[in-house]
Amino acid sequence: MREADEEIREIKKEIIESRGLIIKTNNLTNSLAADIKSIAKRQAGYERRFFWNSAVAYVLFALLSFVGLMLASDARIREIRSDMDGMTRQVRDLRRDLAEETRRSDERRRAEERADRFYDLIRQQKRAEVVERYESVRREKLSPVESAFFRDQVERFRLDLSVAAYQAGLGLMRTGRYAEAAEKFQEALTRNEDGAHIPAVKYHLASALRQLGRQSEAMVFARQVVEQNVDRDLQDEATWLYSLCAEELGDVDTAREALRTFLRRWPRSSHASEARTRMRDLNQRALRGASP
Repeated sequence: MREADEEIREIKKEIIESRGLIIKTNNLTNSLAADIKSIAKRQAGYERRFFWNSAVAYVLFALLSFVGLMLASDARIREIRSDMDGMTRQVRDLRRDLAEETRRSDERRRAEERADRFYDLIRQQKRAEVVERYESVRREKLSPVESAFFRDQVERFRLDLSVAAYQAGLGLMRTGRYAEAAEKFQEALTRNEDGAHIPAVKYHLASALRQLGRQSEAMVFARQVVEQNVDRDLQDEATWLYSLCAEELGDVDTAREALRTFLRRWPRSSHASEARTRMRDLNQRALRGASP
């Protein structure tokens, strides 16, 4: 009986100890649960902060990347625009050069065509037409060789036409057609002013003008013949003609001066005897004019 009571007491003791252990375990479990809950809350807060920090970092990175991309894009756009402007200017310059080259090519082609036609006229010896067209052809874009050749040919044709007009004028003078002769002599001067025959042209023009009663004009050309040195053989005849024109105009002093020069420089001329006679007559006229 006693042993049963001791066993019961032992059992009760174990039950009490078990209940205490269960309570302690329960308390520890509750405490652990609270700790776990606290840790969970802290972890959740950390995760939230990490998320927002990551989001902000991502936004900042994206923003900085976008700004950098914009800056790089603007720089590239400016570079492309600069290149485009340069290429536009280059294209404009090339187009201008092309237009200029095309214009020069067209001018050269037209010049070659006109030069060919002009050369055909030269080969056909159409002197008057060559001289007439030369001024318009000379303004074309000719090569230096073409310009020199055409200039020489035109000068030769001008000389030929001048000589031909002079000879025609001489023929008209012989038949007494002084007005037509004067026109031919004028044409000869117009065609060529530097030829060796020009002094003779001017002398005969002065003679024709004197016959037409145009002594003042005749004296101008006669004076030019006297003052030239190309054909000295005509100087005495021109001086004689000059004195005749002056006398016919009533300019006694000029006529006397011309006769003095004539007798001093050409005392053996075929007109010398007549010149002395005319000189005496003019001196007498001068004395009568000076008498009160």
